[in-house]
Amino acid sequence: MAYCIEDDIKKQLPENKLIELTDDNGDGVADTGVVDKAIADADAEIDTYLSGRYTVPLSPVPPIINKVSVDISIWNLFSRRQVADEVAKERYRAAVDLLKLIAKGDVSLGIVPEPAGGEQQIKTSRVKTDRTFTIGQRSTNETGSLDNY
Repeated sequence: MAYCIEDDIKKQLPENKLIELTDDNGDGVADTGVVDKAIADADAEIDTYLSGRYTVPLSPVPPIINKVSVDISIWNLFSRRQVADEVAKERYRAAVDLLKLIAKGDVSLGIVPEPAGGEQQIKTSRVKTDRTFTIGQRSTNETGSLDNY
């Protein structure tokens, strides 16, 4: 699920500018595939920052993440044409700064973060009586012994 859609971008970027940034074949129409790629790249960047603290992709999408996705997507569109737009550049920088703060835990998304270690935390089902190696007992060749080392 994308964090924003093309209509969200159209609310921030005039139609003629969107066409200028995406119309690679010259038909005078904004290329939806190009916009979708810019959104996908933005969402991947967002997930990279947030994956250490939250389960991604986020669902439901917090409104601030929708805004960040729009800002990064617009910057991606400008970047593919190698056009410097100062407003887009500043909004992109602000979005990345915000993502860094969220990743550090200085800013909350209002959702419960994943516990430290998450699913990658090591767990065991072994108990003391199920040990493979013993200390202070001779090896019976059924279990190992660390006494000989």
